[in-house]
Order: sequence, then C-alpha cells, then structure tokens
Amino acid sequence: MESKLANFDIFDTIEQLRQTGDAFCVATVLRTADATSAKAGGKAAITKDGRILGHLGGACVQRAVRASAQQALANGSPQMIRVKPSDKVVNMVDPDGMQTYTSGCPSGGTVDLLVEPYKHAPRLVIFGESLIATALAAHGALSGFRVCISESAEIDGEFQRFTADTIEQLGIEVQDFVVVASQGRGDADALKAALQTDAARVSMVASRRKAETLTAKLVSQGVDPARAARLKSPAGLDIHAIDPHEIAVSILAEIVLWRNTNKTRDTSDDEKRA
Repeated sequence: MESKLANFDIFDTIEQLRQTGDAFCVATVLRTADATSAKAGGKAAITKDGRILGHLGGACVQRAVRASAQQALANGSPQMIRVKPSDKVVNMVDPDGMQTYTSGCPSGGTVDLLVEPYKHAPRLVIFGESLIATALAAHGALSGFRVCISESAEIDGEFQRFTADTIEQLGIEVQDFVVVASQGRGDADALKAALQTDAARVSMVASRRKAETLTAKLVSQGVDPARAARLKSPAGLDIHAIDPHEIAVSILAEIVLWRNTNKTRDTSDDEKRA
C-alpha cells in the first residue's frame, strides 16, 4: 500500500531506510503521457517486502514498480521501465530499450520510471575473540564494511555483536562475508554456524588440514555438503603475513578481491544485456 501521510517527505523516508539493515529501491517518475495520476518527478521508496512509501500512480503502476524493484534488488542494477496500456504493447521491450509492463487501468496513460536499488555495504561477520579477529574488525571498518563481531571479542567501537546462537538475527545475505577466526576456541560451533548462513563466501583462519577435518565432521553430522564446499581455508591471500595485523590485511585483501570481482562480473553482465 502506498504511503499517504499528510506530512510525508520522501527524502526523510529514504534517510530513515538508509539507517536500517535492509536493502530498498527508489522509484522516480521520468515522463508521463495521456491521462494518469502519476506526475513527472514523483518519487517513492519500495521496501524489500514490497511496500511503496510515496506516490507513483495507480495500482497498475504500483504492480510494475514492485516487480521491477525485485529485479533491481536481485541483480543490483537500476531498471528503466515503461507502463502503458496493453493494447499499445507490441513487445515487452520497446524500440528504445525500455522494459515494458502492460497496464489494464482505465486511465490509458503511459508512465516511464527509473527504479534504483540501494544496497548497504556488505557485512563482514567475524567469529572469534582472537587478535586476528579484532585486527580484522578494525581494518574491515576502515574499509567500509559493516562489521559484526563475536560478543566476547575485546575491541572498542560501534560493532554489531552476536553469538553462534543469535547469528540468524543478523540476516546475513549472499553478498556478505563470514570469517571464522576463533583459533581453537569453539571452532566447530563457530564453523557450523558460519556454514549455515547465506553468505556466498566463508573463510577460516586455520590450516587446510584442520579445516577439512572439521568440515568432514560437520557434514557427517548433517551439514549440507554444498554449504560446506563454500569454505576457503586458510583465509587470506598469501602475502607471507606473520603478525595478527598482517594476517588481517591478507584476509581483508582477499575479501576485497572477491567483492570487486563480483562487481566487475555484474557490470560485464549488464553490458552484455545492453
């Protein structure tokens, strides 16, 4: 349902959404033709669960915007869409490249919109209270990640805290990164919790042999082998790191490489679609 509060301000709403941990989209009306309640320049925010905060037009426009917002959030790319009467639609992509949605609304108007996804910086979720864990948290924060660290870790700063039992409350997503740096203190429990998250990348500060032994044991206990196969150990790039901060830098460098490789791949995919 669209927000229709008398004192509603779309820019205040966008700022409030930015303070939360959920992704959202901003839709802007670019152009209208014929009779329609949408007006050029109109904006609305679309939440992850499909709520439209603001005014964009009638029900037909709202349906199209919700569908486009889901696509934009899924691929991280803005969407240019056109909503027009079904009797005027020949193809689902117009000659100018605009993705087309059919409208059955009686107004018969056409609306062009830009739907832009807003995704927060990825989380860097760190299990453990070791010196490597705290060093990684410090370096990760400086690099712009939203750092989450074990409740028991001794480090100052406004980090989100968690335990193996509360990890689900973080709402970890595919684009987030998880590092197990428990180093002998609850390794199995930490690794099990890490592998049960939805993060595409999970790494562990441990020898390859130790990680393989722990992973095999967890799989025998019922952990999905496909989830276990995501584990990268030892964590980090081989830069001959020695002390905790150097090791933390090597881990963060690997995570930055993963993150930027994904960005490059997404851009390349967009160019191919264009």
